[in-house]
Amino acid sequence: MTDTDNRLEPESTAVLIVDLQNDFLDPAGAYGRAGQTSPEIAALPDRLLPLLDTVRKAGGWIVSTQFTLLPGKGGEPFISAHLKKLRPFLGKGDFAPASWGNSLVDKLQPADIYVEKVAYSAFYQTRMEFVLSRAGIKTLMVCGIVTNGGVASTVRDAHVREFKTITLSDGCAAFSPETHETAIKSLATVGEIMTVDEATAMFKGHM
Repeated sequence: MTDTDNRLEPESTAVLIVDLQNDFLDPAGAYGRAGQTSPEIAALPDRLLPLLDTVRKAGGWIVSTQFTLLPGKGGEPFISAHLKKLRPFLGKGDFAPASWGNSLVDKLQPADIYVEKVAYSAFYQTRMEFVLSRAGIKTLMVCGIVTNGGVASTVRDAHVREFKTITLSDGCAAFSPETHETAIKSLATVGEIMTVDEATAMFKGHM
């Protein structure tokens, strides 16, 4: 850990949860029905819950991004060719706006701010930058899935917008441990890396 411990301001710090949604994590969700999961991804809610409880008590923010497939004519979702090739099982009703599948998993509810997103980055064509600015948030502790996709893209986009970024190394996961570790090493070049326990301890120091 670094001197970040002494400079944490809970009121301007948010835990940014990337895409920990029912359609990704719940057995009844879109990915669960297709058998697309990993033990590392499934373990994230339990690991993150103590941190979020501490953040709430310390007066910090919790921001949740919701990967969303917007419906078009007849309710058929707009799905990029790239995603359709990777995940051919996705279809009508999956990740639909305001649906159960689109929602943050119950264990981590509630967030203070929810932001729908349509691509890897939570900043791409969303209201993310607007709401963070209005909330006075300057530091983002990023967690969620997948490390090499939504997490990495969001951290890098936050960095170029001059937010302080802290990636929670064991608060993120990918579909393989090797992919996760490679992404974490790469993200160390644009921001700080720490564990969930280290982040929790930082907030506890302000309670």
